[in-house]
Amino acid sequence: MAHKHSSGSQASDALHNMRHSLAHVLAQAVQHLWPETQITIGPPIDTGCYYDFLFREPISDADFGKIEKEMRKIIGSAQTFEVDELPVAESVKYWKAKGQTFKVELVEDLAKAGETQVTHYRNVDAKGAEMFTDLCKGGHVSSLREIPPDGFKITSLAGAYWRGKETNAQLTRIYVAAFGSKKELEEYLKMMEEAKKRDHRKLGKELDLFTFSDMVGPGLPLWTPKGTIIADAIEDLAKEMEEKGGYLRVRTPHIAKGKLYEQTGHLAHYKTSMFPPMQIDGEEEYYLKPMNCPHHHQIFASRPRSYRDLPMRLAEYGHCYRYEDSGALFGLMRVRSLSMNDAHMYVTEDQFEEEFNAVIDMYLVYFKIFDIQKYVMRLSLHAPEGLGKKYVDNSVLWKKTEEMVRQALKKKGIEFVEVPDEAAFYGPKIDVEVWSAIGREFTLATNQVDFDVPGKVGLTYIDKDGTEKVPLCIHRAPLSTHERMIGFLIEHFAGHFPLWLAPVQASIIPVAEPHELPAHRVLGALKEKGIRAELLHSDESLGKRIRAGEQQRIPYLLVIGDKEVADNAVAVRNVVTKKQVTVPLKEFIEKTERDIKERKLTCSIGA
Repeated sequence: MAHKHSSGSQASDALHNMRHSLAHVLAQAVQHLWPETQITIGPPIDTGCYYDFLFREPISDADFGKIEKEMRKIIGSAQTFEVDELPVAESVKYWKAKGQTFKVELVEDLAKAGETQVTHYRNVDAKGAEMFTDLCKGGHVSSLREIPPDGFKITSLAGAYWRGKETNAQLTRIYVAAFGSKKELEEYLKMMEEAKKRDHRKLGKELDLFTFSDMVGPGLPLWTPKGTIIADAIEDLAKEMEEKGGYLRVRTPHIAKGKLYEQTGHLAHYKTSMFPPMQIDGEEEYYLKPMNCPHHHQIFASRPRSYRDLPMRLAEYGHCYRYEDSGALFGLMRVRSLSMNDAHMYVTEDQFEEEFNAVIDMYLVYFKIFDIQKYVMRLSLHAPEGLGKKYVDNSVLWKKTEEMVRQALKKKGIEFVEVPDEAAFYGPKIDVEVWSAIGREFTLATNQVDFDVPGKVGLTYIDKDGTEKVPLCIHRAPLSTHERMIGFLIEHFAGHFPLWLAPVQASIIPVAEPHELPAHRVLGALKEKGIRAELLHSDESLGKRIRAGEQQRIPYLLVIGDKEVADNAVAVRNVVTKKQVTVPLKEFIEKTERDIKERKLTCSIGA
């Protein structure tokens, strides 16, 4: 069952205000320690807050202690917040006098956007003296004493470009973890330590799953043989599920003419996220494919369609390219080259609810296979003020399709939360947030309704009454991309993949040189049954080879000595449980084949 969020609760608001206030405390502490520092922005985030600074001299993690000490001193002074509504010109004058050029820029931009007044929040002491002021919209504690002095910790430094643009000044971002109590903070820090051990970038390198090359370019992962096995196994699972679901598989090219994306509206909405156009043989501009849907629409449009053809479900593991800012790239989680587990379903209005919920059912099956126990469905809606800009300008269809999704979820008994102003430009969507085994949150899947583009590109079908109608389109990606899904699974399983997904399912370890030949025979028997196996030769000590197998997270280590050779058996070491049992080779093969076929989460031998 989905776990409900309570982001609108009083407790969450109080935590948000505490974190927001702590950002002011951080900036005040930094300015007290380094008076010539330029301050920029400092928002609260899900785990605390951060603030971006321009330091005259660089700081390091060696400075964290004195910053925290100063922050606790400020909290202990019981400062309160007072708010001033200032005319824009007066605010600009104030920040210029302070020498805070970034604040001046922010206020001037607000003026360009039509604002005539801005709010300043002042921290004042018990005597009413001003201790610190920031440009802010509010949401604070009534007194800094409400901030638990043992509930926060500075966790890291990071580089950040002013306003996210590489051409702007590079700032220093200070991250602070902040919670309502010392216990909650300690639990979070413990989780973060575990997260470091599970970091998919670290484990991906250690397990030889993927790599990046400066010669190829940032955000363009290269899959090694072992990583490719995992990607292929996931794709095989998707194909199997889609065949059962009545999907038709298609393939589309990696490039297309710009007019295709112009027609669908993607060029207008996503041009900054697309790679620059290229000229081919003096023709019009071509673009690298950023998404599959425009191509699938052309397949639907390639011949006349009837109501008898619907629902039509076109599926593809298509390769797409998106120009993400270099600062946003993050291992496999945010890349420029991505393989999308994508499908587009062309349906009538009467078919919509059943088809939409069939996608939800598919999610639930995947969650069980991958042991995803905590998730939430987010119904992303449009914002009326965004019509004609961020969203298709059709308020009637927005309300209609949003209610269709809402009712489909309610009838199925699916728990969900509604999130305004996060829809796709062409319709409402479900985004699925999942949590890994250590509590890290990921957006892993999406289920989107498109009421606009099919009509815009001329997609029609002949209905039962002989009239021409436009189908609805459901966009769905239940397994995200190869890249993000595998990054999530590496961290979720800490590299201990389920047997069916493990690149090497068994390592055979002969005790000594005389056992090499029998070990080769075992290797052949396993490979004959499709079990991915390797042999660790007797050049190294037995203990060293066992440790190597454990470090590589190989589910089964099969030790073969005199007794095993004589009994045609294998000593099976389960790498997760560390238990070792001796079983006949035939039994090992049969159980392993069954576990792989059934995609079991745990190994049955030595469990």
